[in-house]
Amino acid sequence: MCRLTFPLVSLLFIAPLITAAPPATQCGHPFHTPCHEHNPRPWRRLSDAIIRRIWGLPERQKSLGAPSGEAPIAGGVPSGKLLARYGEDIVMRFNISSADEASALAEASDILFLDVWEFNENWVDIRIAKDVVPSLLGLLPPSLQTSHVALMQDLDLAQAIFDSYPSPSSTQTHDDRSFTPTLRTSSSTENLFFQDYQPLSVVIPWMNLLASMFPTHVRRINVGISFEGRDIPALRVGVHPTNGEQPSDPRKTVLVTAGSHAREWISTSTVNYLAWSLITSYGKYSTATHLLESFDFVFVPTLNPDGYVYSWETDRLWRKNRQPTSLRFCRGVDLDRTYPFQWDGESSRGNPCSESFAGDSPFAGVEARRFAEWAKNETENNNVNFVGFLDLHSYSQQVLYPYSFSCSTQPPTLEDLEELALGLAKAIRISRKGRSYRATSACEGNVIISKNTPDGKKEKIVLPRIETGGGSALDWFYHELRVKHAYQIKLRDTGSYGFLLPKENIIPTGQEMLDAVLYLGRYMLGTVGLEDEETENSKPLEGQKPTEQIPNEDDDAEGYEEVTGVEEDAADEYDTLWELRRRIKR
Repeated sequence: MCRLTFPLVSLLFIAPLITAAPPATQCGHPFHTPCHEHNPRPWRRLSDAIIRRIWGLPERQKSLGAPSGEAPIAGGVPSGKLLARYGEDIVMRFNISSADEASALAEASDILFLDVWEFNENWVDIRIAKDVVPSLLGLLPPSLQTSHVALMQDLDLAQAIFDSYPSPSSTQTHDDRSFTPTLRTSSSTENLFFQDYQPLSVVIPWMNLLASMFPTHVRRINVGISFEGRDIPALRVGVHPTNGEQPSDPRKTVLVTAGSHAREWISTSTVNYLAWSLITSYGKYSTATHLLESFDFVFVPTLNPDGYVYSWETDRLWRKNRQPTSLRFCRGVDLDRTYPFQWDGESSRGNPCSESFAGDSPFAGVEARRFAEWAKNETENNNVNFVGFLDLHSYSQQVLYPYSFSCSTQPPTLEDLEELALGLAKAIRISRKGRSYRATSACEGNVIISKNTPDGKKEKIVLPRIETGGGSALDWFYHELRVKHAYQIKLRDTGSYGFLLPKENIIPTGQEMLDAVLYLGRYMLGTVGLEDEETENSKPLEGQKPTEQIPNEDDDAEGYEEVTGVEEDAADEYDTLWELRRRIKR
């Protein structure tokens, strides 16, 4: 209750300002002509200032839609600086069919310092400047000189980057009377937070808000400090037993992380969506209630806050963290290649400019080291037992299990990993608007080709990796912390947009991943089995009514029966805070 005190007191001071506000045109309402308010009224400027002081917000977001603080140009046209930085870049897909082709492409990418976006057993996506294309093709065998296609060309890349930022209209201060979020329906269409990708200066206050509004089952924590001194924020969600007379077993905990690679904004938004869905469903839907009473979930939306901020303010396609290297003009370590288990920094040690630079030694990446230290401390000193680890990335739509570093070593619980991976992929596929995800080993997904031989048999061709698979968080948590259910999930899409997934995919991606997380929870509780998954998924948990589930975007709220509701006062307070939150100028 003490966490609610300060926001409630602040509302007492702000409420007279709101009620005294003169009527305004309903800007943005679907039944009214859109309008823009360039000069906010004094009462609104005052309320903005009060909320900034309460939540510690900056005066304005440094940039939205353009690097180096340049404002986006009206009319949906990328700014001059965006065009200057990305206008001559394209994304090419090379279709590979042999080990020689993969080797040649890997070597050429290293020589030319190319930005390899994604690769698997069939293709490799590379971002490259147009004037470098002839040099690249000159280093490749004849078969690859014609076996490629442009996924993004002309100004497609710059336009996709521009479109990934919040639109100018969504960042302006105005009254939006159509925005009436409520906990009583949990409808994501009413939550404007997920209509756009959000900068860190918005994500952190949003996380603080959830913790203050739901103190019974949410705690705002930090899992480390970044190189530049930023918190690595997280939400711990769960309901702990209150029987102090009986010693409790280690608390089973699921880690859900994202944002190791700064440019993968969809991963950050998806973790936020998962946290919001479970938090607001506790006490209303018994599936979520049962999970949060059985497990803690720790949601970490960005393990790389410095890189994430840099991707918003300077370079949308920045991948690594922001710590210096031995070369002053090449900053950053790949946080997903710096963990000590099977660290393979030798392959990139001489090239700090590489996008997959693993550092000069294991745990060179500051954020990865501090996150790992936090996790080990939780298990050794805080009575925590990590039983699940989901590391979200983009893109290629895959559910990957250990090991990543090599296909020559099999994990000891391979059968269980495969079984659950297939279940997670199926849960995603049968979700509303769900996509097909491939379930496979993290090593096989990138280096194995299956070919038909003349006698009709299948043969596997091992390809050289485009980048090292060692030092991954997936392998470290599985092997070092003994996390039984450890997966890396690569989200939408399969290459049309890559890291620049349109914002319209935020909610659908969150929905399909929510179904995967619910499946993971039921699997760990022992209430589903792979052999009759279809039947089990339709069965309610103990005490759950058949119509009851966590609603998705297209669900009719009347089709669900609440177990317990959130009190009216709390819901109204939430609505008021969200309405005030919308008035903050980013």
